[in-house]
Amino acid sequence: MKYILLSLVVLSCSSGVVLAQSDVPNWTQVTDHAAWQPRDSQGEVVFKDQLWVLGGWFGSFEAPPRDVWKSPDGKNWTLVDKQAPWKHSDLPMTVVFDDKMWLMGGWYNGRLPGHSASNEVWSTSDGVKWEQVTDNAGWSPRLAAGLVEFKGKMWILGGSENYYFGDEKSLKNDVWSSSDGKTWELATDNAPWSPRSYHAAVVHDEKMWVLGGGNYVPEYSANNDVWCSEDGKNWTEVTAEAPWGPRLWFSAVTYRDRIWVLGGWSNNPSTNLGDVWYSRNGRDWTELKSEMIWKARHEHSAYVFQDKLWIAGGHARPLNNEVWSLDVSSKWLDDH
Repeated sequence: MKYILLSLVVLSCSSGVVLAQSDVPNWTQVTDHAAWQPRDSQGEVVFKDQLWVLGGWFGSFEAPPRDVWKSPDGKNWTLVDKQAPWKHSDLPMTVVFDDKMWLMGGWYNGRLPGHSASNEVWSTSDGVKWEQVTDNAGWSPRLAAGLVEFKGKMWILGGSENYYFGDEKSLKNDVWSSSDGKTWELATDNAPWSPRSYHAAVVHDEKMWVLGGGNYVPEYSANNDVWCSEDGKNWTEVTAEAPWGPRLWFSAVTYRDRIWVLGGWSNNPSTNLGDVWYSRNGRDWTELKSEMIWKARHEHSAYVFQDKLWIAGGHARPLNNEVWSLDVSSKWLDDH
């Protein structure tokens, strides 16, 4: 009897990793150095056929950036505004709604004196002229909440009222909605998913979804549960333990009629994650093991743009300003 050993060859490729083992779709590095300074925790949207990057984080002992960038292709970027009027741009919530870009919440000033969370709401139709819709939304000041557009409204889901200095009481599991960004209605102040921040929220299959997340400091906690709701008040736990494992600071999008989870971070030990998972129903997940993929990272941007999946920036030890894209056909997904 013959025994054949099949080896896995791992090659480095700039800031990515080549895993020579299969014929799965590959990620393409669109640029290894976008025009904006390397960062993580930025806001991101697709708006008017452009990728947008809004603010972010450079370090814990400096104010967050307030710049606004756009790109038609992920490679060529234009500085739209060097100093936007909002200042809480570390872990803000961003979304496109009513033909405008919206930025709300977020953290200011890292660990420096004068740090604060926000419940301001800002909107713009061009990235240059920003309107402060309200300086005091109905929900408490917070960062790193879920924010989605669903059934003609914007929805805020959970988040933390404090970043470096909070405790478990800072975490929220309330759900709010608004049709204009100014007046907010409470759907529930105590959803059945545990209070959390640094989670992901998407809309899929005519439902809102909450995935993973937890708490950073002073006591780390992380989840890999998946919940869904048709109204923001009544929630169903789809799974208590998804196979992608507990994590914070990851990204999730809907693409090809599936939910996608990308990267993130877990603690004990501190570990960046570089995996990619997808699911039709939120319960059964498949890992996409590409031959070429970006270096493990957290708090990167994720987009669906030009019929592709994209990521940009994030903390890959160190911060980076790379942009990657992935084209996966529906047929390939159906066949696998």
